[in-house]
Amino acid sequence: MHLAGHYYHVYNRGCNRERIFADSVNYEFLLRRAKTLLADYPLRVIAYCLMPNHYHFLFCPEADGTLSRFVQRLFNSYTQAFNKQQDRSGTLFEGRARSVLVDTDEYALHLCRYIHLNPVRAGLVTHPGDWPYSNYLEWLQRRSGALVDATFVQQYFPDGAGYEAFVLSEVDAAVEEGVEALYLDRDV
Repeated sequence: MHLAGHYYHVYNRGCNRERIFADSVNYEFLLRRAKTLLADYPLRVIAYCLMPNHYHFLFCPEADGTLSRFVQRLFNSYTQAFNKQQDRSGTLFEGRARSVLVDTDEYALHLCRYIHLNPVRAGLVTHPGDWPYSNYLEWLQRRSGALVDATFVQQYFPDGAGYEAFVLSEVDAAVEEGVEALYLDRDV
């Protein structure tokens, strides 16, 4: 069970590493659906990034047991909509979403950097601010959005320039390996 007040990295990828987003309409649908569902679930979204064949979220539930129900509802409804749009049936994801407890502030901050740099590492963009399907620009205070916990961000980075410098700075190799070792594999 996911406990209130703890941070959890939630992620999954498409079956056989196939695309889970066919076009911008799919990304936008998922983000709108997440915003709508958050009205029913006491969760804080810290960081997220939607990639063509996988996704990452960092959540903090404010009540015990709400995170799993939110994720299940969000991605079940997304799968139904995607399957209908693409005239397909069956599972879209590689099993259930995975979740990892994020047990230190340092780990949380490095994880946010990892999440926001995902599209750069994948060669989709050259700067994380160029990828529209993450909340990186909200962290920098360059775009308003409902899917970010501004209080968390400002606790560590009072201005966007500080976070941008952190994200774009050299990462200690040991820290990077420690964060990456927890995921499905190196390409997630």
